[in-house]
Amino acid sequence: MTGVSAAAATTTTVLVVDDQALVRAGFRVLVDSEPDLVVVGEAADGAEAVALAGEHRPDVVLMDIRMPVSARCSSSWPGAGPTPSWPGSWR
Repeated sequence: MTGVSAAAATTTTVLVVDDQALVRAGFRVLVDSEPDLVVVGEAADGAEAVALAGEHRPDVVLMDIRMPVSARCSSSWPGAGPTPSWPGSWR
């Protein structure tokens, strides 16, 4: 891997999803305190989570499953069905 540090090559990207801003902020602090983890986005509901996941393609989604608009999220989440629901492919 030319031009990429070993640390950057092993960084895990995280999307934090919760309807409470204080909870998202707390998880961001915890995740960002680890050298091999980085928060790539925060969402306040399921619809926003799906949009950000498509944009950032995180390795991990840390998500509250009881929040506004989360029911729509489960059916449109990449890999939720037999085939990915994103144009192209989901990892």
